[in-house]
Amino acid sequence: MSSTYVEILIVGSGFSGLGMAIRLAQSGRRDFLVLERGDDVGGTWRDNTYPGCACDVPSHLYSFSFAPNPDWSCTYPKQEEIQRYLRRCAERFEIHPQLRLNTTVTGARWDDVASRWVVSTTRGEFRARFLVLGTGGLSDPRLPGIPGLGSFQGMLFHSASWRHDHDLSGERVAVIGTGASAVQFIPRIQPLASRLSVFQRTPPWVLPHPNRPLLRAERWLSRRSPAAQTLRRFGVYAAHELLVLGFAVDPRFNGLLELAAKQHLRRQVRDRALRAKLTPRYRMGCKRLLISNDFYPALTRSNVELVTDSITEVREHAVVTADGMQREVDTIIAGTGFNTTNPPVARSMTGRAGRTLAQEWDGSPRAYLGTTMSGFPNAFYLFGPNTAIGHTSVVFMIESQIRYVLDALQMAQRERVGVIEVRREAQMAYTAEMRRRTDGTVWTNGGCTSYYLDAHGRNFAIWPTFTRPYRRRTRRFDPAAYRLERVGEEIAA
Repeated sequence: MSSTYVEILIVGSGFSGLGMAIRLAQSGRRDFLVLERGDDVGGTWRDNTYPGCACDVPSHLYSFSFAPNPDWSCTYPKQEEIQRYLRRCAERFEIHPQLRLNTTVTGARWDDVASRWVVSTTRGEFRARFLVLGTGGLSDPRLPGIPGLGSFQGMLFHSASWRHDHDLSGERVAVIGTGASAVQFIPRIQPLASRLSVFQRTPPWVLPHPNRPLLRAERWLSRRSPAAQTLRRFGVYAAHELLVLGFAVDPRFNGLLELAAKQHLRRQVRDRALRAKLTPRYRMGCKRLLISNDFYPALTRSNVELVTDSITEVREHAVVTADGMQREVDTIIAGTGFNTTNPPVARSMTGRAGRTLAQEWDGSPRAYLGTTMSGFPNAFYLFGPNTAIGHTSVVFMIESQIRYVLDALQMAQRERVGVIEVRREAQMAYTAEMRRRTDGTVWTNGGCTSYYLDAHGRNFAIWPTFTRPYRRRTRRFDPAAYRLERVGEEIAA
């Protein structure tokens, strides 16, 4: 089989993959390709098109620092605006010649003899010296493992794969989950459904949404004065960093926010029984903090029922709960999140020892600086373990990783290094540090179960402190933590 050779192969074209490609291009390199399974760039912002989809991070933080957007329409960006922004970035930095759209990776294998990654795709085989994974943590929708779900005869889909061709008007609709996506789309579909049953496992903390349109004068100032836009970005960033005090230092720091959320609930939900079902009994930040002004009102409408009894099974035309009640439904919408501990890339990526990344992780994802994995040479994972953020923009973390990877690649080119592999002891020490730093934080001691935790109850997702320390640690590639090889020669650390 013929192969396409490239020095650097990037998988994915969301913020991670596209940002990596742009930074490589800005450094003068064009010896890379970007493989994208979709027909356009954008990643999760291309795929998630459910009604009301928007970002819960302020606009001025949710963009590349090297490509600020002065034209956001409001203080919190909508999905279509973010998608347009990423598309413009690809055009502005001329990434399209390196893009290979509609190309799905089906496997990646490290060739120890040739010191190359062999990547199989739906469009042939690629060989690369370096592999950069920009596949994201929210790319593989997870349907709930409810008995009988496969036997349902009505319409069933996940919120991340919204069926815009299916009209919900007059239907009996069941929504499973009340997380970040459901909080946004439930108010949009509530007026359409004849009956809406919302199945909730754990009530979220919901704060008032501060979104507002950006004034023409504000957009003008951002275009005319990049310094003013940078200052505003820093101000928003600094304010959001303060949330770490309540998440990682002492939950009492978030006492005022918890009070504000409870007052928000009391103002919008007058019915005491319903309000009790919607009142969280865990500390704020233990699960993702949500913002909405229309979620609670939607649940008070006469055609909506909030169900807190667990689902025991799904039948051909009904959902059955633990109290024995059967609710007839026409459509089931799963707002149940994504496969984060065992993503497709981990199952299809085979390293030095012939084991997949999923086998190495065994349900507990780990990587040095959230970026490199022992046993998987010359591979870099953007938005990897312990790089998610519960209080600010993940783009900050992604840019930090991109800088680190770029420095590693520049070192390899400068020093003629052929193989870069993090030492197992360095990775183990880092993983132990993440667990130690997480102990006692709201993510492990907040009284809830969240997707931040792996099968062993360990925080594998969240960076457990302020973001500046991570930026400092990834500012320069640290060769002492790695085993470096030229062809046939190991470089002493």
